[in-house]
Amino acid sequence: MSSPSCAVAAALLAVASYGAVGQALAQEEPIKVGILHSLSGTMAISESTLKDTVEMLIEQQNEQGGLLGRQLEAVVVDPASNWPLFAERARELLEQHEVDVVFGNWTSVSRKAVLPVFEELNGLLFYPVQYEGEESSENVFYTGAAPNQQAIPAVEYLLNEVGVERFALLGTDYVYPRTTNRILEAFLKEEHGIADEDIMINYTPFGHSDWQNIVAEVRRFGSEGKKTAVVSTINGDANVPFYRELANQGIDAADIPVIAFSVGEQELSGIDTGPLVGHLAAWNYFMSVDTDANYDFIDAWIDYTGDEEAVTNDPMEAHYIGFNMWAEAVRKAGTTDVDAIKEAIIGVTVPNLTGGYAAMMPNHHITKPVLIGEVQDNGQFDIVWQTPSTVAGDAWSDYLPGSRDLIADWRKPMECGNFNVASGRCGGSTAAEEAEAVLAE
Repeated sequence: MSSPSCAVAAALLAVASYGAVGQALAQEEPIKVGILHSLSGTMAISESTLKDTVEMLIEQQNEQGGLLGRQLEAVVVDPASNWPLFAERARELLEQHEVDVVFGNWTSVSRKAVLPVFEELNGLLFYPVQYEGEESSENVFYTGAAPNQQAIPAVEYLLNEVGVERFALLGTDYVYPRTTNRILEAFLKEEHGIADEDIMINYTPFGHSDWQNIVAEVRRFGSEGKKTAVVSTINGDANVPFYRELANQGIDAADIPVIAFSVGEQELSGIDTGPLVGHLAAWNYFMSVDTDANYDFIDAWIDYTGDEEAVTNDPMEAHYIGFNMWAEAVRKAGTTDVDAIKEAIIGVTVPNLTGGYAAMMPNHHITKPVLIGEVQDNGQFDIVWQTPSTVAGDAWSDYLPGSRDLIADWRKPMECGNFNVASGRCGGSTAAEEAEAVLAE
């Protein structure tokens, strides 16, 4: 019969052994990466590619040994271009699948829909698409462009380089185009003295296909003696019939140039671009960028898809940047814990694909160059203008009265996404109210 001290020692050894095995098993569990992109519905034309991009990045990371000695596992859901369904799928990823991070969304209404879920459950969302600003959430990292990184520079280009005096602001009828156009309208009037009668605004539903009357109206608007341009915030598959109707009515870039904020290489791959040569797009990346990093990314994408004609685009680069920022923050923090990542990621800098670097700012936006590209007959863009250096994203616009006094800084001790410098107060989260409002529209 063993002594009591031997029995205690044996028990402690068993506990230690069990703990070591449990720890080893925990280390072997995969890091779960949620992917929240529409694979069906009107936005699938744009979002399906982003799902594939994240899966490629996960595969590459696993080939390099994963993170923290663990492999990464993609968890894919399809919110099907249905805005309330985005919130349900986000909750599914966080509660049922217990993912460590989510990469997803395209439209602002879908992002607004999921914000309360990510804040309630303390999840992490990396959002890769240009948007209207007027937001900074503790749980979201905005790797697409804010208006000062796309819309404002694009309109300045039209004014200064093209000599445009009249603006037709055409958009899909939801929060991103409406808010962006409010900012642009205020900017044009306040900064450049553009009159009301020289600004035309029109909104159409998602998937809109009958553009004949609207394009005819734009044609009349542009025939009154002043140089006119279209600023397009049209999203998704509505772009295909829009550009087709421009060609049908003989509107080319020499007459009325279109500068688009939501049309890239992926969208152009579905149409004959011959009649669109010379029209413009404003992004922070184009496939035609001449850098070694970009060529490596393109080669990897073609190899991954098995399609020699596969194209890359701006939101893909945003996911590339966001994924690498998250991975670097995981390495820096030594954990995938959400609160640790939120603290570690501010200040993280990673290469972009345009030959520079992207840094995560305290407002959860990143630094980006701004590029203007001209459509070529092969569906690519010739870069005709770019900023001399990167631009830091503004969460709050200087051109909207309610936003001018707001800043965002998620570092301690402020930790606020809408701090009013005039009153010295933090407004707190309004995610639930905003989600309810956009889903009711």
